[in-house]
Amino acid sequence: MRKDSRGFSLIELLIVVAIILIIAAIAIPNLLRSRIAANQASAVGSLRTINTSEITYASTFNTGFSPDLPSLGPGAVPPTAAAAGLLDSVLAGGSKSGYLFVYTAGTPDTTGRINTYGVTASPISTSTGTNYYFTDESGVIRQNTTGTASATDSPLAG
Repeated sequence: MRKDSRGFSLIELLIVVAIILIIAAIAIPNLLRSRIAANQASAVGSLRTINTSEITYASTFNTGFSPDLPSLGPGAVPPTAAAAGLLDSVLAGGSKSGYLFVYTAGTPDTTGRINTYGVTASPISTSTGTNYYFTDESGVIRQNTTGTASATDSPLAG
């Protein structure tokens, strides 16, 4: 009797599948950590963009800082104080790259100017980020690893 040697045996296929599973078990945690790091870097970049947009808004419309995040977003042509066109629609909507951005305008003074604001960036889940961020009119971005960041937390280095 002659043995037909074409194809793979079941054992050979199982060995290949086991090797692929071992490689995946090693690679997936690194992939998730890379995604978290990218989301956190995006959150910091978005906070910088919000700070820059607030300064531009205040100098352009001479009303102080914006009353809310959507006021910095697109919409009107030419731009108005209600739709300044300084942020993209995703960030103006309050979430981007796995982070939720909450904008709090300060109380207007007697002339109606808003002279302070605060923005927090919180991860939507632990799979999208582990750090919480805060910034205000000072432009300093602060972080906290255990809960919502505030003005008393440590600033980011660099």
